[in-house]
Amino acid sequence: MKPQVLIILSLLLSFGGQAKQNISAVYIPLADHYAAIVAHHKYKDKMQYANFELKQMKNWDLLQAYFLEEKSDIAFVMSPLAMHMYHKKPNFKWIGLMHRDGNALAINEELEKLIPIAKSRKDRAADEKTAKAILATYHKTNRPIEIALPHLQSTHAVVLYQYLKNHGLSMSILPNADTHVIGVSIAPPKAPLFLLRKSIRGKAAAFEQSLPWADVVETEGFGKVAWYSKQVLKSNVGHVECIALANNTAIKNKQAAIKEVMFYIHKAGQDIEQARSNQQALAELVDIIHQYIPSHTAKAIIASLDPELKVINYNQLNIDKAGLNQIMQIAVEARILKQKIDIDKFADERFNIDLNLSSHAKFGDPL
Repeated sequence: MKPQVLIILSLLLSFGGQAKQNISAVYIPLADHYAAIVAHHKYKDKMQYANFELKQMKNWDLLQAYFLEEKSDIAFVMSPLAMHMYHKKPNFKWIGLMHRDGNALAINEELEKLIPIAKSRKDRAADEKTAKAILATYHKTNRPIEIALPHLQSTHAVVLYQYLKNHGLSMSILPNADTHVIGVSIAPPKAPLFLLRKSIRGKAAAFEQSLPWADVVETEGFGKVAWYSKQVLKSNVGHVECIALANNTAIKNKQAAIKEVMFYIHKAGQDIEQARSNQQALAELVDIIHQYIPSHTAKAIIASLDPELKVINYNQLNIDKAGLNQIMQIAVEARILKQKIDIDKFADERFNIDLNLSSHAKFGDPL
């Protein structure tokens, strides 16, 4: 066959098929983003419109800069940080949730001495016990106790502020503030070591971080989970936490591919929910997650997904304006955010997903 004929046939085949568009997403190694990992691992090859790629980032500041420079199409970000980014550079939209609930307060051995911790995690509560221990430490040392947060503009900071406020204590994210608690920024993988180092020096400390890091502390035996965020920001469906963002250029040029990715993230979320109570499915899930995040131990992953505790969930991942507004109001009050944003302008509900639909013509037929 002549070379010219081969070229023509190749062109005809390429135009006749559906060309996939690259969709790059950045994430942090947390239980918050397990649905994206499962979607990538299980469904990437089934996607008709998207060539879905994940890039793991070392910390939230790097992820923020990377996304705002439009080096990725999608980012999975804690909701206060996302609103902070939107105020700074509104070149993206909110397209869905990654999970609900999902963070916890872990205390080190020094603080644990002052708190009667229930043996079973299901019997622990965000009551006054931890607050009283923090207050006792404050009076003893005459200085604020440091509590590590993944970022100063984090849902974790919002939850911690609300817990302390509920029990008459104060918190600031500013250094040297006259307050009971100072929030300090510590990358999630480094948070367990932060507690351990404080314990070695005989200093009380805690962190408010995403799962599974609180469970890592407990399963490795150098601290305890005091309470979970769902016990502070109570909701029938779970409070808003990490959300999915897409930059405006990608939305304009790759709308169908982005929606297909979000469809499979929703689908993967349901896979995780179903795996909680199925030993074989859970073991397969642990293997998948461990391939992408080796630092997450099997014990910690399983503890985070405990079906009885249900301290993180991957249900109802569409836009939740009321849920985001709850986070925003507290964040502004706590001075975690300088000002509010227009949530209606921030949200793009075109990316809401209905998993019950039998046909998704705009991005193929994933079902």
